Amino acid sequence: MSDKKQLRFRQTVLVLIAFFSVRIASDFTDGFGATIAAVHAPVLSREDYGTFSAITYNIAGLPQFISSAITPRAESISEIGKKLNIYDVVHVQEDFSYNDALYGTANQHPFRTRSLGNVPFGDGLNTLSRFPLRDLERIQWEDCTGADCLTPKGFSFSRIEVAEKLFIDFYNVHMNAYNDLPAAAARRLNMMQLSSFIKGKSGSNAVVIMGDLNGHYGYHYDNIRLLLNTLGLKDAWVELRCQGKVPPSSRKLPGGNILALTDTCESIDKILFRGSNELQLVAEQYAFEKTLFTTSNGTPLSDHHPVSVNFSWTRLRKSNKRVF
Repeated sequence: MSDKKQLRFRQTVLVLIAFFSVRIASDFTDGFGATIAAVHAPVLSREDYGTFSAITYNIAGLPQFISSAITPRAESISEIGKKLNIYDVVHVQEDFSYNDALYGTANQHPFRTRSLGNVPFGDGLNTLSRFPLRDLERIQWEDCTGADCLTPKGFSFSRIEVAEKLFIDFYNVHMNAYNDLPAAAARRLNMMQLSSFIKGKSGSNAVVIMGDLNGHYGYHYDNIRLLLNTLGLKDAWVELRCQGKVPPSSRKLPGGNILALTDTCESIDKILFRGSNELQLVAEQYAFEKTLFTTSNGTPLSDHHPVSVNFSWTRLRKSNKRVF
């Protein structure tokens, strides 16, 4: 099936799901809080320095019959939930139909955002954390194209306390898909909306953005550089794999087989970060997780490979004042 036919098929199916889905309003209107899965919250560090690990993963959680992933979705996402336990902060995208499997007994993160449910009601964005998570907000894109308009796709914001009284503003992002000119134009507007929100919400706070940006520095019609130039962010892959040099842009369409990438290639899944006057934040290690999240025979558990970063942090002052 050609890309255009596949896109039309997915759009038609999503419309049908939207038409036939029946939901009680209370099932999804209370999804803006965080739910605690563990009986006891962890004891937070009082040290002036420490580390944490972070990962972002598009888990391909659309219903099985329209998913681009080739492995059984419920079983694969349950396995993903288990494998994510080794990371301190997790962002997932496309967490639609199988959140129960992701959050099942195998996953041990004590703080997890409550799912907004299946398409067309959910945004597919959730955060799992070993640290306390608060102030959750979900923001829908103002601009979209095609099937991306059939769900409240956008980004989420949360403040995570990685150590006692030490907060970082985390953004979980899933931008408009595809690289045709109208889709890229909508994605550029997504980038501007996100940048504007971060300026107003986070001020000078420490920030980590993790998600499926669906764009490339190397694609002329994307504007990811906006986040670096206007917000003072760094890209972990650029810093640790490209010696701090952003790839040059080209009008040539990016390659479509994202499962064939290595960590020397630019991925649409990205982790960006910055510190603050109170917190030094350093990306120590970047990994394109190509082998961990696979079946026993090496088949990927999703249609993306996740990317992860190990961070170190240092308090620069005794208190981390937050912008609210």
